Amino acid sequence: MQDTITDIAGIRVGHDTNEEVGTGCTVVLCDTPAVGGVDITGGQPVTREIALLYPMTFAEEVHAILLTGGSAFGLDAATGVMRYLAERNIGADTGVARVPLVPAAAIFDLPFGSAARIHPDAEAGYRACAQATTGSVAQGNVGVGTGATVGKMAGFASAMKGGLGSASVQLSDGTIVGALVVVNALGDVIDPQTQQVIAGARNPAESNVLPSHPLSNTTLAVIATNASLSKEGINKVAQMARNGMAQVIFPLNTMFDGDAIFALALGPGSQRLLDPLSAAVQINTLGAAAATTLARAIIKAVHSATDLHGVPAARK
Repeated sequence: MQDTITDIAGIRVGHDTNEEVGTGCTVVLCDTPAVGGVDITGGQPVTREIALLYPMTFAEEVHAILLTGGSAFGLDAATGVMRYLAERNIGADTGVARVPLVPAAAIFDLPFGSAARIHPDAEAGYRACAQATTGSVAQGNVGVGTGATVGKMAGFASAMKGGLGSASVQLSDGTIVGALVVVNALGDVIDPQTQQVIAGARNPAESNVLPSHPLSNTTLAVIATNASLSKEGINKVAQMARNGMAQVIFPLNTMFDGDAIFALALGPGSQRLLDPLSAAVQINTLGAAAATTLARAIIKAVHSATDLHGVPAARK
């Protein structure tokens, strides 16, 4: 076990990082088609292809998830992910072509570095795919985490560095749950054991002041498991995983955050539990594991981050 989301067989993660500008993107590739779900609770989401993850829609597989900087501009990186997959004949079979299904979400990192002028594009998305591996996930100032910051209740000038983190856990029955997260929250990141701020506003006395850049936030996550779940089941796991954010970020899901959690089940459909009670117990177990693993990934994200463009990181 590497303690990252790539402990799930069939998952690869790749980054495109532009430290000079202060932005980037991260892709989670599903070499095994995955059943996808999503939970969106922030008041300012920036997304693409989200509806296909809802239980009432027809799509039964997802081929990649893209997390990107650049706000709505950065969603262009999904075009590069689609091109990479299409070149390898990966996608939903429509009878005339295979169409890659790539849900995506963006963080608002435009106040950071030069990110207001230069954003992840299709080429960045393609490069992230080309770099994707099953190895341990690089964390901190990498990919979509490059321009991430936290603690902006007193404005961007008081922020500290956020970043990208990943963690995993193996349950007693051998099932694995992994999480990958970019922490770009309006709120502070809290140690769940001590309840002390790990990374947050550097002028907390001014934290009741309206931020000068109120939209410069969003925490995005991907949960993955090798369990076999229906779309309804994996959507519930995504929803339960939100509890992990609530354990370590405060305040959470504000009107200035675009928080979203994607979830992927890569187990074979033939192994889904058909008994409703057994399936419910399985979902409860996976959802609880997803929450604790996501909380740990958030802590790892800020601990792995380093100073960049004048924004300090948490001191270890």
